[in-house]
Amino acid sequence: MDIAVTGASGLIGSKLVGALTAAGHRPLRLVRRDPSPGEDAVRWDPAAGTIDAASLEGVGAVVHLAGEGIAEKRWSAEQKRRILDSRVDGTSLLATTLAGLNRPPGVLLSGSAIGFYGERGDEELTESSGPGDIFLADVCRAWEAATAPAEEAGIRVAHLRTGIVLDRHGGALAKTLPLFRFGLGGRLGSGRQWWSWIGIDDEVGAIEFLLGADISGPVNLTAPNPVTNAEFTKVLGSVLGRPTLLPVPAFGPKVLLGSELAEQLLFTSARVLPGVLTDAGYEFRSPDLEGALREELGK
Repeated sequence: MDIAVTGASGLIGSKLVGALTAAGHRPLRLVRRDPSPGEDAVRWDPAAGTIDAASLEGVGAVVHLAGEGIAEKRWSAEQKRRILDSRVDGTSLLATTLAGLNRPPGVLLSGSAIGFYGERGDEELTESSGPGDIFLADVCRAWEAATAPAEEAGIRVAHLRTGIVLDRHGGALAKTLPLFRFGLGGRLGSGRQWWSWIGIDDEVGAIEFLLGADISGPVNLTAPNPVTNAEFTKVLGSVLGRPTLLPVPAFGPKVLLGSELAEQLLFTSARVLPGVLTDAGYEFRSPDLEGALREELGK
């Protein structure tokens, strides 16, 4: 099957493209700046509102992962606008284009995040839980709503509410590993905030599963056993054989990243459960944190 993928060069997208190829599919990368993208590529420019629609005719599925990095820069008003617009404009362009095709795909798996739920303390959250009231929740609501043209055209749409993806090559884990390896890792603030995580293999595996499952609407892409930040810190230190005795005061990350970004990225508590995936019979390769970290870090 031909499967179009946006964000194909990113952390998740690059692994997904490899997995789809290994499974016998033909991934078509949607690219913006690559001067020599190759034959399995489709040109698009979300900011300019342009896309090569003809090249999408007859594709079997689309996986939409593109968007401005949440933590790439400190949050100014302009950066927050870029984060929102990159997701809403790109999703709207893609959904509208797919809806207008003569041979549209059967499914659109569109990116989202557990930021949808906002700050929720110890509450257990499933796909039926309502949205939060922070900036990232607003972004996720608008992001998901932008798929409406595809849904109205009869395309099955699922929203991938992804948690913290564990990959030693990128994302949150890669950024924290150096400190932990030097024995400088510690809980963030009180450590009581819930971190809902997923191994990179399960992130990709769940996306592959959803391509073939008759599932639409929000889907939490998180492991079934979320942990508090204090527990995450303890387990990571144990796997690496390093102490984790030095707590990180909340003001440190807030000075480094900016108060709002640090608060929403590191200190917001969301205890998210993968209800839809579990009920549909998806079998997690790494359901517990220690096993996931040992697998990812070769320990």
